[in-house]
Amino acid sequence: MSQRSRATLRVATAFFLSGFAALVYQLAWQRLLFVVIGVDIESVTIVVSTFMLGLGLGALLGGALADRWPARILLAFCLFEGAIAAYGLVSVDLLQACAALFAGLSRPAAAALSFALLLLPTVCMGATLPMLVAHAWRSSGNVGVSTGTLYFINTLGAATGALAIGFFLLYWLDLRQAVWLAAALNAVASLIVASALRGRAAA
Repeated sequence: MSQRSRATLRVATAFFLSGFAALVYQLAWQRLLFVVIGVDIESVTIVVSTFMLGLGLGALLGGALADRWPARILLAFCLFEGAIAAYGLVSVDLLQACAALFAGLSRPAAAALSFALLLLPTVCMGATLPMLVAHAWRSSGNVGVSTGTLYFINTLGAATGALAIGFFLLYWLDLRQAVWLAAALNAVASLIVASALRGRAAA
């Protein structure tokens, strides 16, 4: 296998792990927030909308960074994955500590607080796809293939993560441990891409 092929495989593996971790976070954080804001159609809408809005803003940020610093985009991916991992490690304690803040809040205020709590990690998650698309496009020259392939890999990871936490992980782990596992996967994804960067620098 050529060095370029190995680097591509590393990036693909990292993005699969990133997608897996993202769905573990989403389902775990939903459960934690449902404890403090209740479980009904409005609270489900708040949590899912908060997550999607953060991902959307992150996609805009990732695209802007890819345009401005194309040569450093893999390094940015590593840093963003590291930031997600760091937040994941403290997220359970943070969400539980903020439970009292939700008491008595109106739905709009609860939505705003949920967004504030999840803004950093969801923006970082959303930024990773345009970063890697830009990197893959420079390598292959085909934006359609690059976007489709990476979206497939990330979606496959996300589907696997949803299946794992829904049917397996929470039988063996509690929510804190599941989130820590996701944080570990983000850290591994960051290290995998960092190794690809070192290999490219050595070449």
